[in-house]
Amino acid sequence: MNLKIIKHKLKLNWRGLLVGIAAILFFAGTSFYNYQIHRDGLVKWSAPDENANYVFSKLYAETGQLQIYEKYNQQFGDVIVPRSFRSDNGYLKPVSFLGISMIYGFISKFFGVGIIPYLTPIFGSLAIIAFYLILKKIFHPNNALLSALMLATFPPFIYYTVRSMFHNVLFVSLLIFSIYFLMKSSKDEQKKSRLIFAGLAGVFFALAAVTRTSELLWILPSFLVLWIFNFKKFGLRATFLFIVFAILSSLPFLYQNKLLYGSYFSGGYVEMNKSISALGTSSVSVVQSISQGNLAPVSQFIAKAKDLVFYFGFQPYKSAKMVYYYFAKMFWYLFWPALAGFLILLFQFKRMRRRHYVYLLVGMIVSAILLVYYGSWEFHDNPDPRSFTIGNSYTRYWLPVYLLAMPLASLFIMRLTSFLLRLFKNILNKKGSDKKFNNRFFANLILFTMRASLLLVIMILAIRYVLFGSEEGLLTTYARQKIAKAEAKTVFQMTEANAVIITKYHDKLFFPERKVIYGLFDNDELLSRYRQIVDYLPLYYYNFSFLEKDMVFLNEKRLPPFGLRIVPLQNIGKGFTLYRLEKIETSI
Repeated sequence: MNLKIIKHKLKLNWRGLLVGIAAILFFAGTSFYNYQIHRDGLVKWSAPDENANYVFSKLYAETGQLQIYEKYNQQFGDVIVPRSFRSDNGYLKPVSFLGISMIYGFISKFFGVGIIPYLTPIFGSLAIIAFYLILKKIFHPNNALLSALMLATFPPFIYYTVRSMFHNVLFVSLLIFSIYFLMKSSKDEQKKSRLIFAGLAGVFFALAAVTRTSELLWILPSFLVLWIFNFKKFGLRATFLFIVFAILSSLPFLYQNKLLYGSYFSGGYVEMNKSISALGTSSVSVVQSISQGNLAPVSQFIAKAKDLVFYFGFQPYKSAKMVYYYFAKMFWYLFWPALAGFLILLFQFKRMRRRHYVYLLVGMIVSAILLVYYGSWEFHDNPDPRSFTIGNSYTRYWLPVYLLAMPLASLFIMRLTSFLLRLFKNILNKKGSDKKFNNRFFANLILFTMRASLLLVIMILAIRYVLFGSEEGLLTTYARQKIAKAEAKTVFQMTEANAVIITKYHDKLFFPERKVIYGLFDNDELLSRYRQIVDYLPLYYYNFSFLEKDMVFLNEKRLPPFGLRIVPLQNIGKGFTLYRLEKIETSI
């Protein structure tokens, strides 16, 4: 290719090239982290949800199934089950949404299960590029560039890409792909290809929905607004294809819901199933009343729907508090510039174009729902309830809000630097030395330098925070996970392959290599089950080490009535001990 042509293309597409490099570096960094943790061949995760999603992704790839038969559970009342699993008559099933397990499992059928930990980094890196292409259509290309680079270094996006068996980055990535193809399906594009893009938009919409079905609460109204404001651009044919492909893509997931939970629209979350069922029953009742001319039940239905939808609660004050801790304080370098960018748009409301109106409207809908919906509840993924860290669920649930804030923050940076450039020019004008600033190349260079410097500061703050800026930074998490895996290996060496291990925190490490019971010694029904299990399987307990007085209490008072005693085997790690439960004769 001619050198001049290459230079011309680079001049036109240098922003896209920078975004592509950022996406590659993002993939390399997050994948390298996962490789370092899992390179010993023992793939273990830091949370029960991650472990469950990985186990079922691997199982779906290898067998096409999403349930594990545990024959002893039929005999022992379904107690042999780790967190994030449910046991129905001996079958262990997912509690969480099926999307990630089926999508990753399907891909792994072709590339092998070894690819599973690296799929979220792949989707995340592609999402950075698609994010840039979307914003390039809505805002200035420089805004899109700044926003994409912010995303590539944003702490929660990196953190939950590394912890790649959580749903959130996959969900956000699939939604970004859907919006990108939706924009490509407008009538501005070629007639033949735009209908294909409409179908792809529907496919990725469905995949996002099944990955985190609860998010339909804000996805549906957001897409409805997009459709209303862009109906002429999409047209009926594109809309029809979007809906058809969305429905078709949902069918395999609906079928699995029916297979596992008895209903196409049920899932592993029992409370959500109850809410859907109650909402459906109430809806039918209200329609019947309205058809008979009775409008009284409508207000009751609205109140009930509010309680069912906001099952975390509806507490705006608490939401504001959580926004402060998990946005304004934790990511202040995004929050305050984004707020300033939002105000800039509002003050220039009359000069905005329709795409800006739509962006603001959708952004406000999404932010209002997500911030109140999840902010009304207190999540304590960190054992310390007073700790506000990146590992708490707000940062992953609010990923869409953070992403929507990035173009606003970029807008502020662009306006601020443009203002500073004008200020410098005015100062030099007064001194009669403005020749360099009148040179377009030199002025653009100064502008680029200022914007790059501000962006670099933001990126350094972000990377510093995600690595070691909190007690759940990646370096700390890496060290803890290495220690936890070493403990798990020791326990595996000391226990039989058919052993059952009672534990409070380590089920995510022991399952599926060992059978697991999530429990302690404070439940009489569980203690009765423990005694039954001892007759059939080796039974162990792994948790914090007991003091001598606790051992005396257990072996002289608590366990003997149930025909059990506990024997310490070995201290493992810092403060943990592996114990064995044995049966004893009892007169009771």
